[in-house]
Amino acid sequence: MKNSSAELTRDHETWPPAQNKRQAILNAAADVFAEQGFAGASIDAIAARAGVSRQTVYNQLGDKDNLFKVVVAEITDRSSAGFFRVLDTFPVAPQDLERELTAFSAQLLRKAICDPNGRWLRKLVETEGARFPELFETWKEYGPGKKYPAIAARLAQLAHAGYLDIDDPALAARQYMALLATDLRYDQQLGRQTPDTEIDRMAANATNTFLRAFVRKR
Repeated sequence: MKNSSAELTRDHETWPPAQNKRQAILNAAADVFAEQGFAGASIDAIAARAGVSRQTVYNQLGDKDNLFKVVVAEITDRSSAGFFRVLDTFPVAPQDLERELTAFSAQLLRKAICDPNGRWLRKLVETEGARFPELFETWKEYGPGKKYPAIAARLAQLAHAGYLDIDDPALAARQYMALLATDLRYDQQLGRQTPDTEIDRMAANATNTFLRAFVRKR
């Protein structure tokens, strides 16, 4: 994982400014976990990055397992906040369904999935989730556990209004999110940030495919 995290560790807007020792430790831990993975990260490396002692890390946030859980929880919180800000723009009464849903999809990709918080979470879940599933309980509860039902509710509104033909909004929401993220794995594996032009293309492709399956035939 060392080479795939460069975009995160050099993006100074990724984490908020460290206003105290606890925040400095969390910022440092996020970078070290991204670079080295859970197994490779050490309290000593995190302490050195944060500019504090090893004992200060333990006093502030406990052992490595607890530190990882706190970092995942905090970054999930930030990612979720961005997601729900974008969700407020969902087109529940569109004049042009494909155009407006495509625009929403692009914003969702740009501000809630491809943002530094989303990239960090997606990478850590894919690389560490199978080995340490217990460390991602918070992510499951506050990430997909809240985001997918929220998307499902919006899709159900469109179905109720006659725009879509959906029997199972929860399944449709998972399929919609999967379509949006399907091409991101290649960029993630290469450690590259997805260009805006590609985000727009992904949004258009995902929306077009989704609507072909679910738009109500008139």
